[in-house]
Amino acid sequence: MPVGTRTGPAGHGGLIGSAAETGLLRGRETGQYGRTASRIDESDRRKGKPVRGTVTSAAIAARYRNSYARAGGYLPENREAAHAWLREFTEQASEWKEEHVPSVAALAQLVDTDPVVKEYVTAMIEQVPQEERVVSDIPHLLQCLDKITVTAPAYAWNPDDRIFFPMSNLFVHLMATDGGWNVFRNKQFNEKLTGVLQAWYDFLDKEESCSVLNDKATGWFSQPAYEQFKLYEFELDRDKPYWGFTSYNDFFHRRIKPEFRPLAADDNAVVSANDGTVLRYRQGVKRQDQFWLKGQPYSLENMLNGSQYVEKFADGDVFQSFLSGADYHRWHAPVAGEVVAVEKVPGYTFAELQSMGEDPTAGTHSQCYGASVNTRGIVIIKSTAPDIGYVGVIPIGITEISSITHTVAEKQTVGKGQELGYFSFGGSSMCLLFEKNAVELTAPDNKKDGFDGGAPVFVNAQIARAK
Repeated sequence: MPVGTRTGPAGHGGLIGSAAETGLLRGRETGQYGRTASRIDESDRRKGKPVRGTVTSAAIAARYRNSYARAGGYLPENREAAHAWLREFTEQASEWKEEHVPSVAALAQLVDTDPVVKEYVTAMIEQVPQEERVVSDIPHLLQCLDKITVTAPAYAWNPDDRIFFPMSNLFVHLMATDGGWNVFRNKQFNEKLTGVLQAWYDFLDKEESCSVLNDKATGWFSQPAYEQFKLYEFELDRDKPYWGFTSYNDFFHRRIKPEFRPLAADDNAVVSANDGTVLRYRQGVKRQDQFWLKGQPYSLENMLNGSQYVEKFADGDVFQSFLSGADYHRWHAPVAGEVVAVEKVPGYTFAELQSMGEDPTAGTHSQCYGASVNTRGIVIIKSTAPDIGYVGVIPIGITEISSITHTVAEKQTVGKGQELGYFSFGGSSMCLLFEKNAVELTAPDNKKDGFDGGAPVFVNAQIARAK
């Protein structure tokens, strides 16, 4: 089956269940790619030996340093502090006595009835070395997920105590294993896990989640939080309960005051769609490419989910940036024009690119890969500037909730800098697509390989000009 064929859930570009994925999984099971197989050796388990495929503590530490949540500021720099929090959290979760929440119950049923999924989940737990293991077995993992779905993330003034992404912290050890790499790319497991994430999203959309919106030490209105997140830049009313926010999600995608993000004055300017940090800029992007390779080339057919507008961007440019936890999480039109396409594409949440052999950078280096397989939005604008032509705006969900909401519709006319949508709580990245020879980049490209070194960008500020 050729890559780019639209099979399986929309947005996976044919990768899920395709020959490409099947080959990768088979290769890993047989050790073809230099990694120990995922299959569990029952004799080793009975003898109390480490399960084949067990990763080292050093490998887990490396993966933590390169995880998206750590790099994005959602988990602390200090891995020991994150691990201490996780150990306490998992111990508390083991006391969960209630029935599973419905979405976790659905995941439990899948694990119980699908032998392949059960094997992978068991493997990813047992391939974590004993000294690092905080999840004891599958029932314990499900209890942890139950607890997360009814927990609003608290603020912490001490950077070592900031665990804003509890699910990423729970999964960071598990994703470093062969079993984890396989199961998080499994179609059925991803669908059920998405249901768990939706349950958490629903909780964070309720007034009950406002329990962390206060000025106490662990509140998001405390003075350290106010300064760290520059809340003075945002629209809020301190005289109202919860400063006018109706839920934690409402606070997370809060609106910014226009004077803090003025629109670039140059009529020929293309402006940033979001706040963030430059990840990379690529020219000559192909209609179809092997986006799962180490270099992560962009593949327009997959990014745009087979859209009729793929040809418009063939051999064109992609500008990608990523958003940290402190960034403004609404996105705006980089050009004025008519919205000709709006789509939300369901996809992966915690899947990562992994090359042949051990790759501790898989977390941070998977953002470009995620542009083809993750949950993402698509907005295509036909610019009123004839030299620019069509512009694509692709917000990408990464980890946690990966929730994307559009606030525009097809056939709508938008002005440059007008809001197009927003991310709710969760990690996020943004790709802008341009036609061949349409624009000249003015924002500095990131010359380093990864997150570090990229220049900041701000919504409504110039990043390119029409040629």
